Amino acid sequence: MFERIKIWSRAIKRDVHAIYLASRDPRVPWYAKALGIAVAAYALSPIDLIPDFIPVLGYLDDLIIVPLGIALIVRLIPADVMTEHRALAAAMQDRPVSIAGATAVIAFWLAGIGLFGWLGYRYFLGT
Repeated sequence: MFERIKIWSRAIKRDVHAIYLASRDPRVPWYAKALGIAVAAYALSPIDLIPDFIPVLGYLDDLIIVPLGIALIVRLIPADVMTEHRALAAAMQDRPVSIAGATAVIAFWLAGIGLFGWLGYRYFLGT
């Protein structure tokens, strides 16, 4: 059963990425693009409709809203376009993770935190 859940979660992740890619494709109708961007943004956003710390309900929105949104978008996007973008998203999932990219993002965040700390110090404690 755990293996089926892993396969299902990988398919959801692949489809969210495929929907994002398809939303940028000119062959997709505008309403499917708009809804696709909204579903992909909700699926990838750390902000949920119901916060995850609420027992049971917190994860229920992720288990119901995201798959239903994906199912709706997949029906709105032409089948050949969705197949093409699913293949592209699956190929991108297998790419190695960029250590240099992660290092750059972490350095950027640390620099931002340092800047805000310095500004806060100067404003509250400095001269």
